[in-house]
Amino acid sequence: MLRIGVIGAGMVSQLCHIANFIEIEGCRVTAIAELRAGLGEAAAQKFGIPTVHPSHRELLADDDIDAVVAVTRRHATGPVVYDALRAGKHVLSEKPMAHTVEQAERLISAARDNDRVYAIGFMKRHDAGVARAKTLIDELRHSGELGAVVFARAYCFAGGVTSGGGGYVMTGEERPDGIELWPVAPPWLPPELHADYAEFLNVYSHTINLLRFLLSARPRVRSANLSNPKGRLIDLDFGDFSAALEFGDLSPCDWREGIEIIFERGSLRVELPQPLLRGVPAKVELYRNGREPQTIRFSAAPSWAFRRQAEAFVRNAVEGRTPLASGADSIIDQELTEAMYELHLRARYYVPATLKG
Repeated sequence: MLRIGVIGAGMVSQLCHIANFIEIEGCRVTAIAELRAGLGEAAAQKFGIPTVHPSHRELLADDDIDAVVAVTRRHATGPVVYDALRAGKHVLSEKPMAHTVEQAERLISAARDNDRVYAIGFMKRHDAGVARAKTLIDELRHSGELGAVVFARAYCFAGGVTSGGGGYVMTGEERPDGIELWPVAPPWLPPELHADYAEFLNVYSHTINLLRFLLSARPRVRSANLSNPKGRLIDLDFGDFSAALEFGDLSPCDWREGIEIIFERGSLRVELPQPLLRGVPAKVELYRNGREPQTIRFSAAPSWAFRRQAEAFVRNAVEGRTPLASGADSIIDQELTEAMYELHLRARYYVPATLKG
C-alpha cells in the first residue's frame, strides 16, 4: 500500500489529484499539507483524509509517507520538490518542474542521489487517445507505409479551463508569505519578461513536451517570435524535417490544442480536450492519400488523462519504474523554452553581455 501525502490543496490539487488518488487501489492518501489552515481542514474533511499539516516540512517528516504529490504555486514547486526528494519520498509534481535549467538539474540530482521515482505532471502523455496516436506514429514510421515525416505542427490556443461543475472546496484565506521560492526566470532574462516567461512555461510546455513524445526526438530551436501573446510562432528543426509551434491566448471559454504529423502520403492528427474535461480522451484521425484517399478516426473508451497519470504514478513508485514523463526527460522542455527566449531576445530586443551562448 503506497501511502501518499499531498502538498497543496487548491482547486487543481483537489479535482485532478486528490479525487483520483483516493479511488485508486494500491494507495492511500494519508495526509495533506496546506499553508491555509481552513482550506487544509476543509479539503481533508471533504475527501476523508485523516491528517492535515501546516506546511510541507511537517508532512515530509512523517516516515509513514512513501510518496508525495506536489501541487503548489509554480515558483514554490522547485524548493518543495527538492525537500521531498531529499526526504526520501517519491514525487509527482505539477509542471513545469522548475523555471531554469539549473533548478531542474538540482531536482534531477536529488532524485538520482536518493534513488526516488520523480514524475512530472505532463498528464497528456497518459491520455488514451495520445497513447493510440503514439503507437500509430511509431508503426507508420517503421513500416514506411505513408513515407517519411515531412513536417509537424503543434498548436495550443488556450483559454480558461473549467472545473466541470465543481467538486472542490475553497476558502477566502490569503496565501501566507514566508515560504521558500525560487526565481521564476533565468538571470539573463530582462525583468519585464519574467511574468511572460513563467506563464509561457506553465501553459505551453505541455505542447512542447507532447510533440517530443510523439516524435521520440529532441528538436533544435531555429527561431522564436514571442512578441504577441495572442499569436506566437516557433520554428523547430528535427533534423530530417521541420516543425512549427503556434501558441496564443483565447477567450476564457475556448480551448484549441492539437498536433498534426505530415507524412509524404498522408497525415495523422491529434485533437486534445480541455484539460479538466473528464472522460474525454484525445481524438485521433489518420488520413491516407492515394487513388482512393481514406480517413480513419480512432476513438478510445471514456477516460481521463489525470486519472491514468495517477494510476501510473502508483505503479511506478511501487515497482521503481521510470515514469512516462520523468524529471530527467522533462528538463529538455526547460532547455528548449530557454532557447526560445534567447532567440526571441536576439531577434526582437538586444543581446545582453551575459546572455548565454
